[in-house]
Amino acid sequence: MPEPEPFEPLESYGEEGRAIASTGAGGASDLATAEAETLEKTPGGPEGTGPDKKPRSLWSDAWHDLRRNPIFIISGLVILFLVIISIWPQLIASGDPLDCDLSKAQEGSQPGHPFGFNGQGCDVYTRTVYGARTSVTVGVLATLGVAILGSILGGLAGFFGGAWDGVLSRITDVFFAIPVVLGGLVLLSVVTSSTVWPVIGFMVLLGWPQLSRIARGSVITAKQNDYVQAARALGASNSRMMLRHIAPNAVAPVIVVATIALGTYISLEATLSYLGVGLKPPTVSWGIDISSASQYIRNAPHMLLWPAGALAITVLAFIMLGDAVRDALDPKLR
Repeated sequence: MPEPEPFEPLESYGEEGRAIASTGAGGASDLATAEAETLEKTPGGPEGTGPDKKPRSLWSDAWHDLRRNPIFIISGLVILFLVIISIWPQLIASGDPLDCDLSKAQEGSQPGHPFGFNGQGCDVYTRTVYGARTSVTVGVLATLGVAILGSILGGLAGFFGGAWDGVLSRITDVFFAIPVVLGGLVLLSVVTSSTVWPVIGFMVLLGWPQLSRIARGSVITAKQNDYVQAARALGASNSRMMLRHIAPNAVAPVIVVATIALGTYISLEATLSYLGVGLKPPTVSWGIDISSASQYIRNAPHMLLWPAGALAITVLAFIMLGDAVRDALDPKLR
């Protein structure tokens, strides 16, 4: 009986010139098609890093995460609402916060006056709405001043180091030793102005050391990166390295801390106004209303409930926003 001829794989070409290889099972596979499918299924990395897409930057990646974070969406909507009523309070409050009627003092809710009246007969609802303007203005301006001053001083100390860093570190230690509320009682007690500027100046004076420490550490970390060393080797000036290479990569921690601190400054303004050294009448402020309502809390709790509730919601919204931004900008959490 003749022995069967040994099996030899045959290679042929289809109509389109593609190599067809016989398999041991007797079937055929299209090598060109299989290769193409393999290339298509090869992972190209995370979204935005494929061959046809540019990799996302830190900021675009953070925005991509923030848009899908419900905490950021909720807090952002609350803050947007607060900003709108701070600019245009007449949109939801048609009355005058300084229009008072002593005959209605401490009365509860009435038609057209859902929050009742305070001890002077002023509409609590109108004063609560107009109080948002003062609190948001103080918080935003104080945060901007602290962020700018702290970032500049801390960034220069971290970049140059040496004697400048040592002197700034000792100065910040002195400011850290001053209790904020006690410092406010001492410094603001001699101020007679009823505007917001003394309070903002005090917050900037005692708030910049914290941002300075954050900016200093961030700059020290960023200037050790390879791209900064390469720019230095190519002869880039100090100003160019700071503005083009270090600052964009060191500002994220400052933004996170400043966002959280904004809510803290709003509550600090209310605390100082409650103690009588912050904003003063006729300025409309949640802290002033809380201070005047505290003595009537048993007989007319509504006078304290609404401004205190608005203050708590505002501070909570900014803290939630800061937490969401921190999670989005922290690469360790990815």
